[in-house]
Amino acid sequence: MGAGIGRSEPAVWWRSNVVRWFLFNLMCAGGSLGLSWVGPVVPLPGSVRGAALLLAFLVLPLASLLVPVLLLRRVPRRKRKVAWQLIVPLTAGVAMGVFGNAAGGKVALADRGAWDEAVVVHMDDSGTNHCDLRTVDGSEISPSLSEGNGCDDWVGKGDRLRVRYDPEGIASPTDDPDRGSDSTFLGILFVMAVGMGTWGGVRQSKWNRAYGGR
Repeated sequence: MGAGIGRSEPAVWWRSNVVRWFLFNLMCAGGSLGLSWVGPVVPLPGSVRGAALLLAFLVLPLASLLVPVLLLRRVPRRKRKVAWQLIVPLTAGVAMGVFGNAAGGKVALADRGAWDEAVVVHMDDSGTNHCDLRTVDGSEISPSLSEGNGCDDWVGKGDRLRVRYDPEGIASPTDDPDRGSDSTFLGILFVMAVGMGTWGGVRQSKWNRAYGGR
């Protein structure tokens, strides 16, 4: 019986680590996606939204990489290494922050957006195009119109565009709210972040366990 219990210990350890790292990466990936998405949808106050985006874009993606490494307590610092799988939740987490915020903006525009005739008061084409807009009655439209949402190369100062914008000044305006959805892409990023992060976390734990047994 003792031998049977001994043989089952690695399986129990492996299952517990898979569950632990799965839940951890689920929290990190879900947090990055959820916090970035909810900011424009609710909408959150400026300071709260800024803190939420900081968590979504930076803190949670970094945590998915650093926490498994910092838990290598049995391994001397000079001999510690990072499982390559952990690069995926880091990059996917940042991407979910960016594209999740854009997806939330689309939902916000669909919910509370208003159509209006807008005048281009400034067009910046030094890099990615951005157009500063005002309504015909002089009210500023914020934020600026991006290249992917209608600020094309042919647009110039004084041109008029019909756009859907956010009266709260949070979601980016667009000339076509029905542009392609990022939901499938976000779903792929989420699955990759959780799956690869779990794999990488288990590998880190195995190195720690193996070193402690030496």
